[in-house]
Amino acid sequence: MDSPLVHRMQGYGSTIFAEMTALAVEHDALNLGQGFPDTDGPQEILDAAKAAIDGGRNQYPPGAGEPELLDAIATHQKRFYGLEVDARSQVLVTVGATEAIAATILALCETGDEVVTFEPYYDSYAASIALAGAVRRTSVLRFPDFAVDEDSLRAAFSARTRLVLLNTPHNPTGKVFTRAELELICELAREFDAWVVTDEVYEHLVFDGLEHVPVATLPGMAERTLTISSAGKTFSTTGWKVGWVSGPAQAVAAVRTVKQFLTYVASGPFQPAVALGLGLGDDVYAGLSRSMEGKRDLLVSALRGIGLDVSVPGGTYFVVADAAPLGATDALEFCRELPARAGVAGVPVSVFHDDVDAARTLVRFAFCKRDDVLRDAAARLAALRT
Repeated sequence: MDSPLVHRMQGYGSTIFAEMTALAVEHDALNLGQGFPDTDGPQEILDAAKAAIDGGRNQYPPGAGEPELLDAIATHQKRFYGLEVDARSQVLVTVGATEAIAATILALCETGDEVVTFEPYYDSYAASIALAGAVRRTSVLRFPDFAVDEDSLRAAFSARTRLVLLNTPHNPTGKVFTRAELELICELAREFDAWVVTDEVYEHLVFDGLEHVPVATLPGMAERTLTISSAGKTFSTTGWKVGWVSGPAQAVAAVRTVKQFLTYVASGPFQPAVALGLGLGDDVYAGLSRSMEGKRDLLVSALRGIGLDVSVPGGTYFVVADAAPLGATDALEFCRELPARAGVAGVPVSVFHDDVDAARTLVRFAFCKRDDVLRDAAARLAALRT
């Protein structure tokens, strides 16, 4: 019998992350494929979740989110970026950033509307656009600098452009978009009267003194930007799935209309814990970023030490390397074989592309792991060259 799956979702089977994690388990490999830390985040946040459970906060939270978390998100936006956000009308708590992205696209896009995004793109972007019956239009970021190509970006816009979906710091490349690049994107969004939806889940994991610039802080953009983030990446609590979207009240209301019929609510006892986390001191945020930057440096150095060309990421959990010196001619097949051959799992960047040739031998490795795991993984990869 043929699959009953609707046509627009044909081709969206098991994610590459599930596939690579399964291979890592099968071959007892070090999993540098999926982006989750192997250590927990700040103890204060973990203790707050336990206290919430023990305190009976285990039923449905309010539809928009627990009041203290809504307040904490609004305070966070003011504290770090100077953005004035009304906690009751301009913030919505979601089941991670993934639901926020899906609900936003479903809320804003009619069938046939076009969504401009950059490739490589996080895989849920393409799936969410397809779910909405919208059309994906992309501009390619090319290894090793992943700079925005203005001509390519302009060509992606049309009279049917409904929104721009932007991720900075960017997964899978680790790129932090510059202010000039963001201003170009905003110029085009205004010209074509498009919404800008920004995925900023790695906002606090930026390295080398680079600046994360939220699009909503740029002139004239607060009224046409929906900002998405989450607690999982910042606080190493990816399994809690607490995300949020903030922006103009009428747009947030539109997203809430869709979101309530996707999951309704979730993550009850984790919401007050995240509220506490968002209020932690600057030293905690700086320490989390500094720790991840050190892991980045360790893995970049190790990969370069075995002869790979590496793009040094300005943020996130990930580094992209050209695996051609290890014998890769097709990154997807290389990564499928890697757990058995070397005892390491990575992710082929080509699966995040429409233009597969732009990333034919590129592999994304996650460095959000213990230092000993990163050193062991590099040694195993080096053995491929002997």
